[in-house]
Amino acid sequence: MSKLIAITAPSGAGKTTIVRHLLATYDELAFSVSATNRKKRDHEIDGKDYYFLSTREFKKRIKNGDFLEWEEVYENQYYGTLKSEIERRWEDGKNIVFDIEVKGATNIKKMYPGEQSMVVFISPPSLETLIKRLKNRKTESAQSFKKRVARVKEEMTYENNFDKILVNDVLEIALKEAELMIEDFLGLQATEE
Repeated sequence: MSKLIAITAPSGAGKTTIVRHLLATYDELAFSVSATNRKKRDHEIDGKDYYFLSTREFKKRIKNGDFLEWEEVYENQYYGTLKSEIERRWEDGKNIVFDIEVKGATNIKKMYPGEQSMVVFISPPSLETLIKRLKNRKTESAQSFKKRVARVKEEMTYENNFDKILVNDVLEIALKEAELMIEDFLGLQATEE
C-alpha cells in the first residue's frame, strides 16, 4: 500500500520549497492538492496548486464528510484535504506528499498511524529568522502580518509532536536531509549524482 508523507511547518519555514524539490526528485511521489476557499493568487492554477472552492461549497463538503481533514486556519479561511484526492493518488500507485498545516498533519498522523505515514516538521533556525523571512515577503498588510506571526508562534509549539524535525537553515543541506528521510522511509536506494 502507498505511504503518506506530510510536510508541515509554520508559514515561511520553507515547506513548499522542500515539497517541490522532493516531487521533482522522486517519481514515486505524488502531490496531494489541498482545497481552500481563499482567493486564488495570480500565479496559482485551480486543481494544481489548490482546489479553489467557494465558502458555501467548502462548508457543504465539510457537512457531507468529504474531507479527510480540514481546518479554519484564519477567520473564514478554510483549508482541507478531500478524501477523493487521496483516493485519486492511491489509484495512481503513488506515495502521497502533503504540504499541510500543523493541525492537519496531526490529524493525518492520527488517521494513519505507524508505518503508513511520516510527518516531517520543517523548523526555522529560530523564531526571529522566521519572522524576518515573513516580513521580507512583503505580501500582506500590517494587521494580516500580525495574525500570521501569532499563528507561527502557536505552530512552533507543535514541533515535537511529529516523526521527524528538519531544521531549514541552509536550504541545500535541508533539501539533502529531506531526501535522506524520504529514501529511508520508502526504502529507496540513494541515487548517485
